[in-house]
Amino acid sequence: MSSSGQPAGAHGRPVYETALGASSRETITLLGHDLARDVMGTVGFGELAYWLASQRRPTPGQTRLFEAVLAALADHGFTPTAIVTRLTYLSAPDSVQGALAAGLLGGGSRFLGVTEDCGRFLHAALVRAAADGPLPAGDDDAGWDALARSAVTAEHDARRRIPGLGHHVHKDGDPRTPRLQQIAAEEDLVGPHLALFTAIGRVAPEVLGKTLPLNGAGTCGAVLTDLGLPLKLLRGFALLARTAGLIGQLAEELRHPVANDVFLAVDLNNRSVAPDPLPEQQL
Repeated sequence: MSSSGQPAGAHGRPVYETALGASSRETITLLGHDLARDVMGTVGFGELAYWLASQRRPTPGQTRLFEAVLAALADHGFTPTAIVTRLTYLSAPDSVQGALAAGLLGGGSRFLGVTEDCGRFLHAALVRAAADGPLPAGDDDAGWDALARSAVTAEHDARRRIPGLGHHVHKDGDPRTPRLQQIAAEEDLVGPHLALFTAIGRVAPEVLGKTLPLNGAGTCGAVLTDLGLPLKLLRGFALLARTAGLIGQLAEELRHPVANDVFLAVDLNNRSVAPDPLPEQQL
């Protein structure tokens, strides 16, 4: 054992173990398989992404549901992440990686981050409920409704927003949500997180006094958590999906550029005003 805590090799140097990619002079292995022979042309990218993160190969049903999540999050039009990617490419066309990175850095609490926030919220509610007794059975709507009512009431009383509830465009229902629920049901993969989130959609109006749709990003968080993927990486899967969308945005920008028009719309229409000083800080 080396001083770093890593196992020592034959020459006394530390050995860094990994079950992911490794190369020798003749072969490349990935997840214990020969990359060229067993993976390339055989394993789809969505399946591989799931496998890399979980180190267990997904079933066909898990792959279908996971790839549905990726499709749901890939591109939503001229969102801030797409606009900043196009504008960064306008400013630095020699840096595709910079343009993509700029868009991905915008994945936060208002865009893309809801997937992680919702997964964490649902998981915390389930952990609290499990401490008091067994969770409801999968088809026990009344049981899930009671659990959801308790979770929503606690957030409402604390004046906190419920992640995944409401959408700024799809005010009458996010079309991604019922489709993900349908695919999960078809593949027998409706787990406790999705069951609770679905119940939240049923009971929230009576607690909040208004009807808000379950948004697709929140549903994705519930699905990814039920698939057994790490809570701390949920936003990473949203960013993985959005990377494909941002590449599409750049490809379209090359053919039909709009970034310069966006830039000029601001640059040619600004108006100089007097300074608006911040108030002095009061100690």
